[in-house]
Amino acid sequence: MRPTSPESTCHPGGDTLPSSICVLGIGNLLWADEGFGVRCVEALQQRHAFAPHVSLVDGGTQGLYLIQHVQEADALLIFDAIDYGLAPGTLKLVRDDEVPRFMGAKKMSLHQTGFQEVLSLAQLTGKYPSRVLLIGCQPQELEDYGGSLRPVVKAAMEEALALGVDEIARWGGQPVARTEPLRGRETVTMDELALAAYETQRPSPTAACRDGDDRFLPPASLRATPPGERYQPSGKAGPAVSLDGVASHDEVQQPVERH
Repeated sequence: MRPTSPESTCHPGGDTLPSSICVLGIGNLLWADEGFGVRCVEALQQRHAFAPHVSLVDGGTQGLYLIQHVQEADALLIFDAIDYGLAPGTLKLVRDDEVPRFMGAKKMSLHQTGFQEVLSLAQLTGKYPSRVLLIGCQPQELEDYGGSLRPVVKAAMEEALALGVDEIARWGGQPVARTEPLRGRETVTMDELALAAYETQRPSPTAACRDGDDRFLPPASLRATPPGERYQPSGKAGPAVSLDGVASHDEVQQPVERH
C-alpha cells in the first residue's frame, strides 16, 4: 500500500546537510508486529552501509534512555508500529514537529508513551533534530508473545526500507549496498533474536509453556542456579553480586555459631 504523508512547514530544508543522522527502530520484537521498527533497523544494517555520521539504533522499549540519541541528532529517522486505524500493513509518514504530537494521540503501548516524552523533552531543551521523519506501519497482530511479524506487515517493511534509504540519501547519509556480512556483535540485534533465527526456532505453545523458549527464556534445567552464584542468560551461573552492600537473593547467609 502506498504511504500517506501530511504536509509540514516545520524546519524547511536548506542547503546544509545534517552532520549527524540517527536511524531509530523502536518497539518490542517479542510481541509480533510490535517489532516492526526494530526489524526495519536490523534489515537496514544487514543490507546497507552508510557514512560514518549515520548511526543505527535498536531503541527497543527504552523510552527516556533514548534521549541522548535524539538530542545529538541533526536528522532523525524513526521506524515504529503505529495504530493509525487503517488497514494492516498501511504505511504513514509524519514529519518534524508533528511527530511527538502524533505519537501522543496514536499511542498503543507504553513504549510509545515513553518515546513521546523523549521527543517532547528534546523540544523543551532546544535540542530537537532539524529533520525528523516517522515511518509508521499499521500492525495486524500484537497479542502474540514470541510471535513474529505477520506477512502483511513484513511485506510493508520492504517499502518502508526503500522510503528510509531514500530519505537517508537525501540527508547525505550515502547508503550503499553492503558487500560483506556483519561480524559477531556488530549487529544491532542479538544473534539469537535476529529475524531468521527468531522465526525458525520458535517452539510449539505446549513446549514453550512446559520447557520455556530458548530464544529468550532458557529451559528450566538451565535456569537452576547453585547457591552463592547468579543466573546468567547463557545458562551458566556467575558469581553472586551484592547491591549496595545487601546480599543478592542468590547468596546464602550462613548461620553464626555461638559458643
